Amino acid sequence: MSDLTIYEKRTCSTCRRLTELLAERGVQAERVQYHVEGIDEPTIRELLAKAGIGPREALRRREPLVGELGLLDGDGISDDELIELMALHPELLQRPIAVRGDRAVLARPAERVLELLDG
Repeated sequence: MSDLTIYEKRTCSTCRRLTELLAERGVQAERVQYHVEGIDEPTIRELLAKAGIGPREALRRREPLVGELGLLDGDGISDDELIELMALHPELLQRPIAVRGDRAVLARPAERVLELLDG
């Protein structure tokens, strides 16, 4: 199945678990290292829309930069501003995100990818 795309960071333990899970099932996926390649606002918006979540749900709250930028309380920061910050600082975006067709899931835990494979 080559229509599965994973937005990941290789050093992320959940991303590695997802890779193992897909290998166990013989599933091939295109991999996007968005921390290296970058990710633009339109792509982030598309991923969020396909997953049916907002940028606050996709915010990596344990990332130190979240606290530094004052994003934990979210006061005064619009969704558009948060997406703009995610494009500037990809580490703010949760991972991995699995995409298949017009659906996506934040694969935390990694087994959430099964929603795309079995659905």
